[in-house]
Amino acid sequence: MKSPVDHSSPKPAIPEWITETTNGGTARQVDLYTGINGWAFPPGDGFSVRSADYFTNKQKCPGGDYLLSLAGVDWLKSTTKLDNILARPDNRVAHALRKAQSLGRSQNGFIFAVNFHIPVKEHYHSVLYFVTEEPIPSESLLKQFIDGDDSYRNQRFKIVSQVLRGPWIVKAAAGQFGAFLVAKTVRCTYHKGPNYFEIDIDTGSWRILAALVRLLFGYARSLILDIGFVVEAQEVDELPERLIGAVRLCHMDVTSAFVVDPQPLKPYRMMGSLEAKPPRRD
Repeated sequence: MKSPVDHSSPKPAIPEWITETTNGGTARQVDLYTGINGWAFPPGDGFSVRSADYFTNKQKCPGGDYLLSLAGVDWLKSTTKLDNILARPDNRVAHALRKAQSLGRSQNGFIFAVNFHIPVKEHYHSVLYFVTEEPIPSESLLKQFIDGDDSYRNQRFKIVSQVLRGPWIVKAAAGQFGAFLVAKTVRCTYHKGPNYFEIDIDTGSWRILAALVRLLFGYARSLILDIGFVVEAQEVDELPERLIGAVRLCHMDVTSAFVVDPQPLKPYRMMGSLEAKPPRRD
């Protein structure tokens, strides 16, 4: 007996610049459930967001599909704070998109980056890259957020998170930050370019969050942490909420950070790039 013919449409090929972003970083994509020292793509239904009836009954619903795709993560270290990372000529993700567009490809390609600045003994940065090949709908909350002013953005950008595995002290401390509007208490700066949008979050600017981040930093190898991002719906016609994107960080080794020069020097050494990282000396 012949096997049934699959008439479903083939999935579109992933553009080369996105594949390069995913596979070319020193922070590796790992298995969602068993991965060590890397990042993974968690299911959206693991998060709760405001449902279509939220303002009536305060009910939340599973997050569902993401608006953007997680393409990669950079774990960086520098002697100074790194802002507007996507504008740097040595940013590997922005470079990959520029290269594709110079060849006439991915003209609608867009990068949405969240850059967590973690000031401990040195300046660490966890940079999450979300991408799309499709124009962001003009009527969407995400488009309004990207095109809005800082006052609007500060009132809307929300982080939803959960510690899936880790010591009870970390879970207890992180519980109060399950869902919160970041910029109401934390210094955030926004950078918009022709094909990107970046949010820089200074975790050291609020004492309480800084203490939590130091705790997470110390227990990083023991943790599995899911972090998602939402433009908060504040009107009925903006419901239900949609997740911009999310990441799972799995048992991270903080000593594996890629060292970045404060000022990029030619020839550029692409930050976070697997090819650019010098061999480890034991």
